[in-house]
Amino acid sequence: MKNSILKTLLNKYPTGCRLVLAILLFVLALVLSTVIDTPFLKTYFPYASAILLGVATWLLYKTEKKSLGAIGLNLSLRNLSFLPLGLLIGAIALLGAKYARALYAGESFAISESINYSTIWYALYFILPTVAVEEFLFRGYLFKKTIEITNVVIANIIFSVLFMLIHVFDENAMNNRGLMILLIISIPVGHLLFATALLKSKTLFFPIGLHLGNNWATRHLITSCDEGNSFLYTVNNTSFDTWPSFIGFILIFNGVFLFVAFLIWKWNDFPWTKKQNK
Repeated sequence: MKNSILKTLLNKYPTGCRLVLAILLFVLALVLSTVIDTPFLKTYFPYASAILLGVATWLLYKTEKKSLGAIGLNLSLRNLSFLPLGLLIGAIALLGAKYARALYAGESFAISESINYSTIWYALYFILPTVAVEEFLFRGYLFKKTIEITNVVIANIIFSVLFMLIHVFDENAMNNRGLMILLIISIPVGHLLFATALLKSKTLFFPIGLHLGNNWATRHLITSCDEGNSFLYTVNNTSFDTWPSFIGFILIFNGVFLFVAFLIWKWNDFPWTKKQNK
């Protein structure tokens, strides 16, 4: 009786059942990673969650007689090249957004006097697993399946909200109204950038690279003070004391990322790419 009900559900709602299975596997992967990720291992190899989510994603596609190539996670030169490309674009986008803020607020950039190069470059290694986990969860299998059930617009709305909520439900954000508003606006913009990169490149390596570049640049390319952990820092830092100035900053800052997302979306329409495609 149970088997017949299960078969009926699978036949009637195949994609919905796969979504439920995916959620269960992803939860299992995250739970197992907390057991495997001992403090010692996490200090030197913090990749348990990313690897287990990758295995879960592989199993999900295996049940469909597909491979990780369905989200571009094979080792072709084309797909792999999107990882460093995304890293570069993500870092430049953050730098551009910071520069736009500086122009708006009357701030300026300065080169750090004492740069801790080992900390800066090792950060790429330690930030990568975190962004890979988020990309598997929010731009991976579940995102693509939701597009199949609904459409790109609805899938983007759903996952931008989910992506935003995991950042907002944080003790620091919940106790800071300004930070909460910034995250509520900025995180969905980030999702749109990463999702656009996935859909246009057809490989998850691209949003992983963008996400890595953005997060690394936030901490180690340019920061708000000279502590030696970044190449650049801002001087004459402005605090936005009025709502109009604060909202203006948010719009300008996120406008840069929206512009980058637009450029990625229109990539194939540029004259030089049309020539390459011929």
